[in-house]
Amino acid sequence: MLLRKHLIGCRIRAISMSSLERIVTMELEGYNELNDLLPKTLVIELMGKHSNMILLNENGKIIDSLRHLDVLSGSLRDILPAHDYVLPSSEKSDLATTSKEEFTKVIQGQNILKADITQKTNAIGSNQNIAKSISNTFTGISYTFTSSLLSSMNIAEENINKENLSILYDTMQKLLSNLGSKNVTCVSVAENDYSLLPISHEEDLQTNFFLDDFYSKKEKQEAVVTYRNELLKLVLTAVKKISKKLSNINSKLKECENMEQYRIYGELITSHLYEIDANRNLESITLENYYDENKEIVIPLDSSISVSYNAKKFFKKYHKLKNTLEIVTEQKLETEKELDYLESIVYELENANSVSELDEIYQEICENGIFKVNAKANVKKNKVNKRKVHDEYEPIVYTIDGFLFYVGKNNKQNDYITTKLGKNEDLWFHTQEIRGSHCLLKCNGQKVKDSTILACAQIAAFHSKGKLSSNVPVDYCFSKYVKKPSNSKPGMVIYTNQKTLYVEPVFGDGGKKQV
Repeated sequence: MLLRKHLIGCRIRAISMSSLERIVTMELEGYNELNDLLPKTLVIELMGKHSNMILLNENGKIIDSLRHLDVLSGSLRDILPAHDYVLPSSEKSDLATTSKEEFTKVIQGQNILKADITQKTNAIGSNQNIAKSISNTFTGISYTFTSSLLSSMNIAEENINKENLSILYDTMQKLLSNLGSKNVTCVSVAENDYSLLPISHEEDLQTNFFLDDFYSKKEKQEAVVTYRNELLKLVLTAVKKISKKLSNINSKLKECENMEQYRIYGELITSHLYEIDANRNLESITLENYYDENKEIVIPLDSSISVSYNAKKFFKKYHKLKNTLEIVTEQKLETEKELDYLESIVYELENANSVSELDEIYQEICENGIFKVNAKANVKKNKVNKRKVHDEYEPIVYTIDGFLFYVGKNNKQNDYITTKLGKNEDLWFHTQEIRGSHCLLKCNGQKVKDSTILACAQIAAFHSKGKLSSNVPVDYCFSKYVKKPSNSKPGMVIYTNQKTLYVEPVFGDGGKKQV
């Protein structure tokens, strides 16, 4: 509202930056209510969490700012209305005004102590130390930029000397003077990180292209994270529900542990009815237990009913617990299978890296009765894909020693690899008792070397929950020994005649990944 009041109708005269500082100054001019032409200045400080936007009048005094700062609150300067605007202080030097001799002297002085004492007459320090020293000394020069520049110039650690520092200084000055020309290009040097390099290009440096690239990647990552979190919330809700159900089942099974005791109580009372008054109401009764060498046993009774009715009550409870045991035991097996399946979904979600992979998992969730996915669920919904099975699934594919090696990314892909893609002579891999992907080596009737099997096992270990462990057990067998039980959950199989390898997880670069 303040900017609208002061800047509507103003004309931008100039936009400038102070050296390589991340401070943009916009000079504006406009007419006030008396029709006088007055200049104003909008200062935009782009400094991460300390970023601010400050509007100045014609005298350089602050009209107002997005964030108010003062020295009493720990700030290094006052950013308050009616105060003079002061640039942020910095102990760093400006590379543009630094001579080559000063540059070499400063960097050498910071790194000479880090170099080996036997080489200090020539070597200045490691590549990493040089890059860090330059970024800590000069404003606007990042560690990423300096280290990538050293790498592009093929300057190794052992070759860092005064001569190379001189070449580095000249290259940096040339690059800074050519910003915006065809002699500078921007390259990606790490995940979501970029650097400028002095490389001739067909067109001028298009900064906006790389900004769009950076934020589009960031947006995609955020979309994946948001989508994954929504699905995880859905799955974890089901996990909580199934876990509670399993807890109740375990409680009932614990009650059934005393089942035989109630049967014994009933039989002992029935067999001793001739000795006692069956119509009496007692709180307890002591009888000889012929199941335990005729030792005496105290049987607690319900004093509100007779002894004979207590015997019937014990038998009734015994039969009830017996029936409960049969039903609950079966329920526990089904519940444990459901919980195991949910854990496999969680593993899939943790390893999904794209919206398309999450789409496949969501489709699997929609097809499963465990989840209650309705119109109110805040999860992205896709139309059911009606493509044919062999076109629908796109597992990871590696080439190892001329053989194709398939790795499933979710339960549906695992089923496809195991039941559709695998032939009797193909080799099937899976980590032993560790959540992981189903993997298949297409043998095509050829004999496979032990080294190839080892490489496959290492990749299978990498695509599992044990990828950060060592000595991971991986089972492998022929596909003909892998069976999927009827009505089983996606990704659930049983296998026999397997062999086990203990391997170190290795990312699948031993065989080149195919697109």
